[in-house]
Amino acid sequence: MNRKKSREIAMELLFGMTLSKNTLEETIEHFIEEYEMKLKTIDVEYIKNILEVVEKNKEIIDEKITVALVNWKLDRISKVNLTILRLAVAEMLYLEDVPEKVAINEALELTKIYSDEKSVAFINGVLDNTFKKM
Repeated sequence: MNRKKSREIAMELLFGMTLSKNTLEETIEHFIEEYEMKLKTIDVEYIKNILEVVEKNKEIIDEKITVALVNWKLDRISKVNLTILRLAVAEMLYLEDVPEKVAINEALELTKIYSDEKSVAFINGVLDNTFKKM
Protein backbone atom coordinates (compact mmCIF):
# COMPACT_ATOMS: atom_id res chain seq x y z
CA MET A 1 0.00 0.00 0.00
CA ASN A 2 1.37 3.34 -1.03
CA ARG A 3 0.76 6.14 1.51
CA LYS A 4 2.17 8.83 -0.79
CA LYS A 5 -0.27 7.92 -3.57
CA SER A 6 -3.09 7.55 -1.03
CA ARG A 7 -2.35 11.05 0.32
CA GLU A 8 -2.46 12.44 -3.21
CA ILE A 9 -5.81 10.76 -3.86
CA ALA A 10 -7.14 12.08 -0.55
CA MET A 11 -6.10 15.60 -1.56
CA GLU A 12 -7.84 15.22 -4.93
CA LEU A 13 -11.01 13.94 -3.26
CA LEU A 14 -11.01 16.76 -0.69
CA PHE A 15 -10.52 19.27 -3.50
CA GLY A 16 -13.34 17.66 -5.46
CA MET A 17 -15.63 17.88 -2.43
CA THR A 18 -14.86 21.60 -2.21
CA LEU A 19 -15.95 22.12 -5.80
CA SER A 20 -18.85 19.68 -6.06
CA LYS A 21 -20.30 20.03 -2.55
CA ASN A 22 -20.71 16.24 -2.47
CA THR A 23 -20.97 14.66 0.95
CA LEU A 24 -18.18 12.58 2.43
CA GLU A 25 -20.21 9.42 1.88
CA GLU A 26 -20.96 10.27 -1.77
CA THR A 27 -17.33 11.06 -2.42
CA ILE A 28 -16.03 7.82 -0.92
CA GLU A 29 -18.69 5.70 -2.61
CA HIS A 30 -17.98 7.24 -6.02
CA PHE A 31 -14.22 6.90 -5.51
CA ILE A 32 -14.42 3.21 -4.62
CA GLU A 33 -16.61 2.52 -7.66
CA GLU A 34 -14.20 4.33 -9.98
CA TYR A 35 -10.95 3.02 -8.45
CA GLU A 36 -12.20 -0.54 -7.90
CA MET A 37 -9.49 -2.38 -9.80
CA LYS A 38 -6.59 -0.60 -8.12
CA LEU A 39 -7.76 -0.56 -4.48
CA LYS A 40 -5.03 -3.01 -3.42
CA THR A 41 -2.32 -0.53 -4.46
CA ILE A 42 -3.46 2.22 -2.06
CA ASP A 43 -4.37 2.63 1.60
CA VAL A 44 -8.15 2.97 1.39
CA GLU A 45 -8.53 3.12 5.18
CA TYR A 46 -6.13 6.07 5.35
CA ILE A 47 -8.09 7.86 2.63
CA LYS A 48 -11.43 7.29 4.35
CA ASN A 49 -9.97 8.27 7.72
CA ILE A 50 -8.28 11.49 6.60
CA LEU A 51 -11.35 12.62 4.63
CA GLU A 52 -13.50 12.02 7.69
CA VAL A 53 -11.02 13.80 9.99
CA VAL A 54 -10.88 16.87 7.74
CA GLU A 55 -14.66 17.04 7.36
CA LYS A 56 -15.40 16.59 11.07
CA ASN A 57 -12.70 19.02 12.22
CA LYS A 58 -12.70 21.59 9.40
CA GLU A 59 -13.45 24.53 11.73
CA ILE A 60 -10.59 23.64 14.10
CA ILE A 61 -8.22 22.97 11.19
CA ASP A 62 -9.13 26.27 9.52
CA GLU A 63 -8.63 28.06 12.84
CA LYS A 64 -5.12 26.60 13.13
CA ILE A 65 -4.36 27.69 9.58
CA THR A 66 -5.76 31.18 10.20
CA VAL A 67 -3.61 31.64 13.31
CA ALA A 68 -0.53 30.64 11.29
CA LEU A 69 -1.20 33.08 8.45
CA VAL A 70 0.86 36.26 8.27
CA ASN A 71 -0.87 39.16 6.48
CA TRP A 72 -3.27 36.76 4.77
CA LYS A 73 -6.88 35.76 5.20
CA LEU A 74 -8.18 32.23 4.75
CA ASP A 75 -10.53 33.24 1.93
CA ARG A 76 -7.58 34.56 -0.13
CA ILE A 77 -5.92 31.15 -0.30
CA SER A 78 -6.56 29.22 -3.51
CA LYS A 79 -8.79 26.18 -3.10
CA VAL A 80 -5.95 23.85 -4.09
CA ASN A 81 -3.56 25.33 -1.53
CA LEU A 82 -6.25 25.40 1.16
CA THR A 83 -6.99 21.73 0.50
CA ILE A 84 -3.30 20.85 0.84
CA LEU A 85 -3.06 22.88 4.06
CA ARG A 86 -6.17 21.23 5.52
CA LEU A 87 -4.84 17.77 4.72
CA ALA A 88 -1.44 18.47 6.28
CA VAL A 89 -2.84 20.15 9.40
CA ALA A 90 -5.29 17.27 9.85
CA GLU A 91 -2.40 14.81 9.69
CA MET A 92 -0.37 16.89 12.14
CA LEU A 93 -3.21 17.20 14.64
CA TYR A 94 -5.11 13.94 14.38
CA LEU A 95 -2.98 11.16 12.88
CA GLU A 96 -0.49 9.77 15.35
CA ASP A 97 1.22 7.57 12.76
CA VAL A 98 2.21 10.60 10.64
CA PRO A 99 5.04 12.68 12.12
CA GLU A 100 4.51 16.44 11.72
CA LYS A 101 7.66 16.84 9.61
CA VAL A 102 6.43 14.12 7.24
CA ALA A 103 3.03 15.85 6.93
CA ILE A 104 4.80 19.11 6.05
CA ASN A 105 7.16 17.49 3.55
CA GLU A 106 4.36 15.57 1.84
CA ALA A 107 2.28 18.78 1.63
CA LEU A 108 5.19 20.49 -0.10
CA GLU A 109 5.45 17.62 -2.58
CA LEU A 110 1.72 17.90 -3.35
CA THR A 111 2.10 21.66 -3.77
CA LYS A 112 4.88 21.14 -6.32
CA ILE A 113 2.54 18.91 -8.33
CA TYR A 114 -0.74 20.82 -8.03
CA SER A 115 0.27 24.44 -7.52
CA ASP A 116 3.10 26.82 -8.40
CA GLU A 117 6.59 27.51 -7.03
CA LYS A 118 5.51 30.55 -4.99
CA SER A 119 2.90 28.41 -3.29
CA VAL A 120 5.55 25.97 -2.07
CA ALA A 121 7.17 28.70 0.05
CA PHE A 122 3.74 29.90 1.23
CA ILE A 123 2.58 26.40 2.25
CA ASN A 124 5.90 25.74 3.96
CA GLY A 125 5.64 28.98 5.96
CA VAL A 126 2.05 28.35 7.05
CA LEU A 127 2.71 24.75 8.05
CA ASP A 128 5.93 25.66 9.84
CA ASN A 129 4.03 28.33 11.83
CA THR A 130 1.26 25.84 12.55
CA PHE A 131 3.80 23.29 13.79
CA LYS A 132 5.52 25.85 16.04
CA LYS A 133 2.18 26.87 17.58
CA MET A 134 1.06 23.31 18.33
